[in-house]
Amino acid sequence: MAGGPAIAATGADHAATAPAQGWPSASSAYYALAIIILATGLNFFDSAVFGMMAQRIKIDFGLTDEQLGFLGGPASVIFYVVVGIPLARLADIYPRQFVLSGGMAATGIITALGGLAQNFVQLIGSRMFVGAGGSAHAPSAYSMLSDYFPPQRITRAFALLQLGFIGGGTLGVIFGGAWVVKAASWAPTHLWGLTIRGWQWILIYLGLAGLLAALLFLTVKEPPRRRLSNDAHVVPEAATLGRRILTFTGWDAMRAIHGRGRFYYPLFGALALSAVETFGLAFWRTPFMIRTYGWDEGQIGAVMGPMLLLSQLAGIFFGGIFVEWMAKRYKDANVRSAAILFGLVTICAIVSPMMPTGESSLIVMALGGMFGLAGAVPQNAAIQRIAPNEIRGQVTAIYLFMFTFFGALGSFVIGVVAQRVVGVEADLWKALVITSATLLPIATFLMYRGIKPYREEVERLEVLEKQAAA
Repeated sequence: MAGGPAIAATGADHAATAPAQGWPSASSAYYALAIIILATGLNFFDSAVFGMMAQRIKIDFGLTDEQLGFLGGPASVIFYVVVGIPLARLADIYPRQFVLSGGMAATGIITALGGLAQNFVQLIGSRMFVGAGGSAHAPSAYSMLSDYFPPQRITRAFALLQLGFIGGGTLGVIFGGAWVVKAASWAPTHLWGLTIRGWQWILIYLGLAGLLAALLFLTVKEPPRRRLSNDAHVVPEAATLGRRILTFTGWDAMRAIHGRGRFYYPLFGALALSAVETFGLAFWRTPFMIRTYGWDEGQIGAVMGPMLLLSQLAGIFFGGIFVEWMAKRYKDANVRSAAILFGLVTICAIVSPMMPTGESSLIVMALGGMFGLAGAVPQNAAIQRIAPNEIRGQVTAIYLFMFTFFGALGSFVIGVVAQRVVGVEADLWKALVITSATLLPIATFLMYRGIKPYREEVERLEVLEKQAAA
């Protein structure tokens, strides 16, 4: 990227980034993708189930809406801020299957420990470390897939990757709701001087599943790293220890991002603002349905789960067709498509909480989920298309940091609006309308502003690719 001198990779990186002769076999690529989808699904299953527990946690620990909102989001990113980007650097210099395996193992252990929490502070501590443990998952997974699949097939790989999100999110809602209701009837367990409530056993079981997923990553082969750009920021061989440590903070990746700020900044800003609404709604939708329509977790899961499943499968189908259709007409199809889909999500997010019945509210919410998932694929593909391989992991981590950090603030923001602006617990729907009507139009505008810079960057890379092939 522009903005600094081209410098050579270190020994380990140089061997790993040497131009590969051809691409890995399709069987190994799709096997790796399958394991990544499974692990991603488990992460989203945990998140969905934890959201279904929200009202139970509030009652058992006597929390306010602000405290519940903090637990649902900011608690999970506090350590992510400190270790997320440094851990993502591991994906750039070490075999990624080991990084993925270690992250899943850490997440599983910490999730299980959350099942032993005895108070609000201890539960916050567990969610903090869960966020840290999972911070390297997406950068490592995206980087690995980008070296497994050629550019003409990478969008398909990212579309299939959404099956992890779909499967985990919808199954977490369907089975999580029924599981939480059933666990409410379990008598508290007294073990080693600890009191373990029914919903806490669910966290323990989820933690054990995470350990199994960690073992599966050890069966995935590391693909050769491919290097295209000759102007990326990497660490020089003679760098001092301080300079190498600085690299782990994301310094080189941030320099590269700033060098192409006209493209990166609008997308980062749009993603951050939309994430506040996306994550906030995901956490608060169960309390919203309980308070607004009088449903319980089992009823919510039984109705909302199938709706989300259908809408998200439709999102992948619709998104793939729409982006491919746009790609035949525009070089900036990834960002252009995302901007259009952002606008559709905005409409659904504002309308959904105002619907007269629970069923109609969930239908509009599911429709918004379809447009949102359809827009996720071109967003991810756009970043992977222009990020240099040598720092792709950290560039992806910073991009996802915006989504994760601001998304985690979403539950807290809605909680604050609900408690301090709306002030009536039964009027939680007003807080959802206020946040979506404020943030999502700005996000849509920012995504629109990123269209032209992205097109120019794609054209620049196409010139480099032709020169490399000559």
